Amino acid sequence: MTVRPAYEAALEQVAREMLRERRNEHRWRVFFRLAWLGVVLAVMWAVFVARNHVSTATGPHTALVEVRGEIAADSEASAESLVAALKNAFEDHNAQAVVLRINSPGGSPVQAGIINDEIRRLKALHKKKVYAVVEEMCASGAYYIAVAADEIYVDKASLVGSIGVLMDGFGFTGTMEKLGIERRLLTAGANKGMLDPFSPQNDKQTAYAKAMIDQIHSQFIKVVKDGRGTRLKETPDTFSGLFWNGEEAMRQGLVDKIGNLDYVAREVVKAEEVIDYTPHENVAERLAKRFGASIGFGAVKALRELSPLR
Repeated sequence: MTVRPAYEAALEQVAREMLRERRNEHRWRVFFRLAWLGVVLAVMWAVFVARNHVSTATGPHTALVEVRGEIAADSEASAESLVAALKNAFEDHNAQAVVLRINSPGGSPVQAGIINDEIRRLKALHKKKVYAVVEEMCASGAYYIAVAADEIYVDKASLVGSIGVLMDGFGFTGTMEKLGIERRLLTAGANKGMLDPFSPQNDKQTAYAKAMIDQIHSQFIKVVKDGRGTRLKETPDTFSGLFWNGEEAMRQGLVDKIGNLDYVAREVVKAEEVIDYTPHENVAERLAKRFGASIGFGAVKALRELSPLR
């Protein structure tokens, strides 16, 4: 019988413990990398679902599209988001009508124009009614969108109107003179520095800008007149940029009736169930925006490092 020295047994035990620890460490490393990838995939899926809403309704319903906040290219009320939602709503054969629930101070005339055009196109294509329901505010570009609806419903205290166009800025020439600051502006093209806030106003350029926004205002007025037709009771103030409460807006023919979303779905559309087609930003999407770069880096790193123990 051979007896091993005690130090050999101890070394063997140490080697076994080290090997076991390395294996455990590898397992935990793989676990955390897989968990990280799972988080990434969950965020990506949540964003995809939010951006590509599909109705789960199996029966007749009222399709809702929300118009909230500033109407701008990078906002929730962008033409890209709302047009996609409108298409889904109109194409669902169970949607009896489409309701735009509006609470917006307005925004880009370009974005509003795209949405208005698309509503009118989809109405003609699918032969479905569109109703606008105003909550607190439907002003400027938001009203540009609302007039594409067949009827506009408001609360008596809603704010409606502001049919006008503005272009604003600042002038710092007086401040610069007091501080002894000299503006050095080089341009190729006589009007390339037009409306520069650090240069004195140029009467010719100011007149040109005013003519341009007047043209956009005329486009806005035409859209309103086409949308409201004979219901509109035009006054000298109608297109002046003023706004009114819902009760007064109704008297002027800017809107049609008093009513909220539930009323319109139940009494007008006759489909009390409301399905929201708006691509709302959810928690996962906010996380994706906030930590997008980190998540992307972590996913790539995890994919690169995920390999069997050598």
